[in-house]
Amino acid sequence: MKTFTRKLTLLMTLVALLLGAASCMKKGASSKSSNVDYYTCTMHPSVKSQDPKGKCPICGMDLVPVMKKGGGEKQPGQMQGTEGMPGMPGTKPEAATQGAQTREFVVPVERQQQIGVTYAKVERKPLAHTIRSVGAIVPDRGRNSQFVSRVDGYVQKLHVTSPGEIVEKDAPLLSIYSPDLLTTEREFVELLRMRDEAKSKGARETPERLIESAKRRLQLWNVTQEQIAELQRTRRATDTITLLSPFRGVVQSVPVEQGKSVKMGDMLVEVADLSVVWVWADFYENELSMLQAGQKLAITAKSYPGEKFEGTISLINPFIDEAKRSAKARIDIPNADFKLRPGMYVNAELAMNMGEALTVPVSAVMPTGTRNVVFVDKGEGKLEPRIIQLGEKYADIYEVKSGLAEGERVIASANFLIDAESKVQGALKDFAGDEKTGDGTTPETKP
Repeated sequence: MKTFTRKLTLLMTLVALLLGAASCMKKGASSKSSNVDYYTCTMHPSVKSQDPKGKCPICGMDLVPVMKKGGGEKQPGQMQGTEGMPGMPGTKPEAATQGAQTREFVVPVERQQQIGVTYAKVERKPLAHTIRSVGAIVPDRGRNSQFVSRVDGYVQKLHVTSPGEIVEKDAPLLSIYSPDLLTTEREFVELLRMRDEAKSKGARETPERLIESAKRRLQLWNVTQEQIAELQRTRRATDTITLLSPFRGVVQSVPVEQGKSVKMGDMLVEVADLSVVWVWADFYENELSMLQAGQKLAITAKSYPGEKFEGTISLINPFIDEAKRSAKARIDIPNADFKLRPGMYVNAELAMNMGEALTVPVSAVMPTGTRNVVFVDKGEGKLEPRIIQLGEKYADIYEVKSGLAEGERVIASANFLIDAESKVQGALKDFAGDEKTGDGTTPETKP
């Protein structure tokens, strides 16, 4: 009996030892390293976990360890707190302003295809800068005719009745009955008869001076040269004067009515020549140095989608609007078909050739606040983060001052995901942050 009791006790002790060993092994396998502070997601730094095999609850990515400060050297794929991430707590001040060292990292081609990576070549391209403005169409003041009555009389007939009518050159606008006109024309005809009689009798003196005086009075009453020539030919005086359009244009206003009396100085009709129109466009004061008379602009209007009109800068107003900080420039536009109408809003674009330069797409650049980074494709999944210096931005491309060579291929999309991979693999390290502490000493020399 004693022997059985001793064997049973020994068996129970052995089972307890085995269970304790298994529990210790399980606990040791799932516990984190003493140098690890917590585990986080590279895409979502707000996620913190103590489980080394955990996954991000937002995106499902594997969590990576964040080492404790002073807890030993960082291993590849580990981050020391948030060190090395610009703008995040824990980044050393020198890291944002001093140089940086980079090294290649690997993102398999299959993985790049999954996250939608596209590529672009670093190319030398012509640069074009475009200045844009808006304005409203107005008639050319020098091509506008206002007919004012120069005699007292009556409107005998209106040949145009409303604004908007298109009239051809020398087309009749209206006829005015005037007794004064009849008297002057009769005087002119009588002087012509006297001159003819004097010539037939061989007289030396002819009333040429009086004839020219009568002709001048007729011209002052808006009688044209052609109408005077017709009067000389027919020798028939008339009591009406017909006003003719001096050009092909559009009637702007007809303030008189047929049959009504008019006095000297009354407005009769106004005609505008729209074969050339103006646009007064506003340009900001920092753009004025790039403008000069004679430059060609492309004019577009919503009324004619896809159609462009050519305009020329003819005048730049030297006075700047104090509120808008802009100045107006007058643009002359040929308008033979009368498509552009007064009051219509149009867009003006001035394209300027800025030469050639090395360029990279805007989508390929990762701005970090203090520097600009691109990822250069080395082939077979190898990528290299490269810090570059940029010039001006032109539409969807940047001018590259330094950091890239012509023909290199860069990542043009999914840059943030590639940047996360580079952070995990430690491919982009701040030189100052890795080599120096906050007070400027190296970790080896810091007491």
